[in-house]
Amino acid sequence: MLDADAPPGRSIPKRKTGDKTVTDVDVLIVGAGISGIGAAYYLQNRCPGMSYTILEARGALGGTWDLFRYPGIRSDSDLHTFGYAFKPWENEKSIAGADAILAYLAETASENRIDRKIRYHHKVLSAAWTSEDACWQVEVERSDTGEKLSLRSKWIFSAAGYYRYDEGYRPRFPGEERFRGQIVHPQHWPEELDYSGKRVVVIGSGATAVTLVPAMAGKAAHVAMLQRTPTYILSIPSHDAIANLLRRVFGKRLAYALTRRKNIFLQRMIWQFCQRHPQRARNLIRSLNARQLPKGYPVDVHFNPPYNPWDQRLCMVPDGDLFKAIRAGAASVSTGRIKTFTETGVLLESGEHLDADLIVTATGLNLQPFGGVPLTVDGRTVKLADTVAFKGMMLSGVPNLAFAIGYTNSSWTLKIGLLCEHFCRLLAHMEEKGFDICCPEVRDAAMVRRPLLDFGAGYVKRSLDELPRQGADFPWLMSMSYAADAKLLRKGPVADPNLRFSSVRAKAAGVTPARKAVA
Repeated sequence: MLDADAPPGRSIPKRKTGDKTVTDVDVLIVGAGISGIGAAYYLQNRCPGMSYTILEARGALGGTWDLFRYPGIRSDSDLHTFGYAFKPWENEKSIAGADAILAYLAETASENRIDRKIRYHHKVLSAAWTSEDACWQVEVERSDTGEKLSLRSKWIFSAAGYYRYDEGYRPRFPGEERFRGQIVHPQHWPEELDYSGKRVVVIGSGATAVTLVPAMAGKAAHVAMLQRTPTYILSIPSHDAIANLLRRVFGKRLAYALTRRKNIFLQRMIWQFCQRHPQRARNLIRSLNARQLPKGYPVDVHFNPPYNPWDQRLCMVPDGDLFKAIRAGAASVSTGRIKTFTETGVLLESGEHLDADLIVTATGLNLQPFGGVPLTVDGRTVKLADTVAFKGMMLSGVPNLAFAIGYTNSSWTLKIGLLCEHFCRLLAHMEEKGFDICCPEVRDAAMVRRPLLDFGAGYVKRSLDELPRQGADFPWLMSMSYAADAKLLRKGPVADPNLRFSSVRAKAAGVTPARKAVA
C-alpha cells in the first residue's frame, strides 16, 4: 500500500473511492531511472517540506540500465558528467558498464533513503488535471497484482524517459521468414542466448551496434556490422588518467568536481569545433580512424558519413575496442542496402552475402514521451504536438507538469540536474507567494515553432510529429548549452511573462498533502 510513503510518525491522507484507494502527495515522480532518482534527491534536499512518491512500472530501479541486457552494454558518456553532481563517481573506469552504473544508482537511492519512496510495478495509466482542485488525478495499475489505484498530486514530474520500454524499432526485412537462424532485437535480449562459435550479423551503426560488435567478437566465430550509412566513431580511453590522479591527490569530492568541469569543457569544445569547422572535424576523425584500422582499409567506404559531425550523435568506443576487433579479424563492417534475408544470412543489393547463424537488429528505438501516459486538462485531451516546451521542462497549456529530457550533444544528466534545481526553485517560489498553479502560456500566437529535438537520428525523425515543439528563443528554446543553462536555470528569475501563476483556496481544493522535515 502507498501509505509506506509516509514519513515516520505521520501518514499520508488516504480515502476510499469505490474500490480504489486514493492517496495525496505533493509531487508524483514517474520513473525510477537516473532522472527520477536525481529528481527525488533534489526535491527532498531543497524542498524538504514537500512529500513525494516515485512510481516505477517495472520491478527494479535503473531505467535503461536495468532494461537493456545485451552484451557489453555501457555508457557512451563519461561517468564524471553522466553521474550526479552531488555524488562522486569513484570507479576507476570513466566509461562504465551497466552493472557499475546500476550499482551507482542503487547506492545513491539507498544512502539518501530514496529507495523507500519507490513503488515498483506501478504503471501510470492516465493523468487528469482539474483546475478547480488544483491537482492531478492519476490512475495507476499494479502490474504484479492487477490492483487499481488513484493518486492525487499537486505536481507530476515525468522522468519516464523518451522511448518505449516494451518495444524497440524493428523494421521488417524482405525474406526474413526464410532465415533459418535466430533474429534478436537488443532491447529484448534473451537471457539464455548462446552465440559461442556462431556467425553474427549486427544490423545498425549507432551506439548499440558499435557496443555489441566488439563485445560479441571474442566469443562468436565472427561478427559483421551491417550499416546502410556510416557513423562517426571516436575512440576514447575507458580510464581517465587525470581523474584518477586527481582523486589520489585531492580526495574523491574535489577531484570529482574538477574532473567534471574539465570534461564539461572538453565536451563543449569538441561539439563547437564540429559545428564551426565541420570539414576539419570530418578530416580529423577520418585520420584518427585510419590510424586504428588495418593498412589499406577502405575508410571512406565504411567510416565516412554523408553528413557533418554532430548532425547525429558521435559514437564513442572505449579504448578503440571496435577497431581492435576489426584489426584482429574477429569483426568486419559492410556498408550497403539489404536486398533480402536468405536461409543462411543477408544478401545486399551489391550482391555481397553475409553468412549468419544469428542476426541482431540494432535498428533503434521508438520514441514515446512521458511514458505514453494520456494527459487531460479540465477534460481536454492534451495533444503533445500542439504544445511548446517551456525552459525545456514544462509544456504550454499544461499546469503543474514538469519533465526531464537531457542533452543530445553532451551527457544526458548534465541537463537533468539543472532542470531539477530549477524545478525546486519554482516550487519554493510558489510556496513563498502562496500559488497553487503554474502554467506556461504562449503569448505570441505567431511564434515560430520548430521540432523539439534538432537532431538527425532516425529514431528522432520518425517521431517528430508526435512530440511537443520548441520556439526559436528563450524560454521556448530547447537549449543544448550547459553553460547557458547553468546561468539561466540556476541564477535566472523563476517568474516569467510566459508563466501564469494562480491560487485556489486550500479548503475548496480538498488536497492536504503530507509535510515532513528531512533530518
